[in-house]
Amino acid sequence: MTTTSETKTGGGARVRVQRFGTFLSGMVMPNIPAFIAWGLITSLFIATGWLPNGILGGFGNADAIGWSGAATALAQADDGTTFPQYLGLVGPMITYLLPLLIANTGGRMVYGARGGVIGTIATMGVIVGANIPMFIGAMIMGPLAAYLLKQLDKLWAGKVKPGFEMLIDNFSSGILGALLAIAGFFGIAPVIQGLSKALETGVDWLISVGLLPLASILVEPGKVLFLNNAINHGVFTPLGVQQVADQGKSILFLIEANPGPGLGILLAFAIFGVGLAKASAPGAVIIQFFGGIHEIYFPYVLSKPMTILAAIAGGATGVAVNVLFNSGLRAPASPGSIIAVLLQTAPDSYVGVILSVIAAAAVSFLVTAVILRASRKRDLENENAGDLSAAIAKTQANKGKESSVLGTLSAEGVPARDAEAVAEQTSLLTDERPIANIVFACDAGMGSSAMGASVLRNKIKKAGIEGVTVVNKAIANLDDDVDLVITQRELTPRAQERTPSAEHVSVDNFMNSPRYDEVVEKLKNQHAAS
Repeated sequence: MTTTSETKTGGGARVRVQRFGTFLSGMVMPNIPAFIAWGLITSLFIATGWLPNGILGGFGNADAIGWSGAATALAQADDGTTFPQYLGLVGPMITYLLPLLIANTGGRMVYGARGGVIGTIATMGVIVGANIPMFIGAMIMGPLAAYLLKQLDKLWAGKVKPGFEMLIDNFSSGILGALLAIAGFFGIAPVIQGLSKALETGVDWLISVGLLPLASILVEPGKVLFLNNAINHGVFTPLGVQQVADQGKSILFLIEANPGPGLGILLAFAIFGVGLAKASAPGAVIIQFFGGIHEIYFPYVLSKPMTILAAIAGGATGVAVNVLFNSGLRAPASPGSIIAVLLQTAPDSYVGVILSVIAAAAVSFLVTAVILRASRKRDLENENAGDLSAAIAKTQANKGKESSVLGTLSAEGVPARDAEAVAEQTSLLTDERPIANIVFACDAGMGSSAMGASVLRNKIKKAGIEGVTVVNKAIANLDDDVDLVITQRELTPRAQERTPSAEHVSVDNFMNSPRYDEVVEKLKNQHAAS
């Protein structure tokens, strides 16, 4: 049973790229804690780290250090002699752990647990078949292996005699996994290694000729249109990790994550803006700069499209400063909070990174201020100026799903007639089944769905209702064993495919939806009747 509003589906190249970016980020984002852990270990324990440690960092002569409880491998000195050197944590994590986690996640997205296992097996082939970290290889082999296994299972679906299912499933997965690992070793690994080297060479060339700041011409508009995931997680993160392995840090982690451009734009709106844009900008500054949720400033840009020039100028300035100071991060800063950025900054890069944020914010502030001042008189005469409602709606349309942080901007600014329209578009919950498990679902299973789950969880707690669990998940991870699934209207059809027997509720505002009151009311009635 579902209760949804009419769902509109988009098309076109932008939507396809968004979906591709969502798939790539879906493989990387759940594993960001592992990247952060690796970055912290690298920052602390390598030879140039804060607390150099040969055992954990994987350097130095193991015989000289004298610790016998850790794995070692032979290393060659400059004079040709060999000596035992600790493997440490840094090398094995970047070589094996991180790519295998990505492959497992990608495989699960395509074909559940079986897909995750065979994706991991196949990726092992490309890992040992190359001498560079195989992140791009993992993002290809994980989903590809899972897809092939899914098609193979279809060949004998319903044809296996009872009692032989496990035997067939295990051996088919094992045989296909072994073949794909061998194919990855001999065929795919050299191709991906060549592609990675070519991309790395291209990035190095852009840096050497001083053209890397021009990347902001694509990145900053891409962020506003929610196309950044395809660029950031598909290219910057794999290449950035490779640069860290070679150089100990990477500037690529700062191209998209630098919070400076958004900070400058929001500060300019807080001073020179009008209406709701001016009133809400100070709060947005805190969410964007310290929380790392960059999407909070996108409606401001869309309300004044010329300010995209400010974002580009600020982003390019930040990149230029980092190039000048040769600064970089040890690992991805996700989310793009100033706190995350500073935690991942390489020890020799704090001056450059901090100056890049300040310079980016200053330039984007000045450009935005000029644009706002030029139109201030006209905006003051226009009664609808500064109303972010249309821009917020456009931002959410670009994203393809509801955003909880944008809901905080519109909570006090959406006209009453819009709220009535939303209420008219949705029907009441049915009373056909009890509700014990509620899941908020979005693309990545983080961010907006987590905040929406928190809001409903607090409402249920205040109502004194017990025995109801509220969690957040990625749509790709939904199982058909839940009672109620809450999604943004654009995502409801996908959620229905994953959980056809659940009740579905569509919302337009994860932070302030009137549907939550309906859910709480039904739970009250349910508990009163029990």
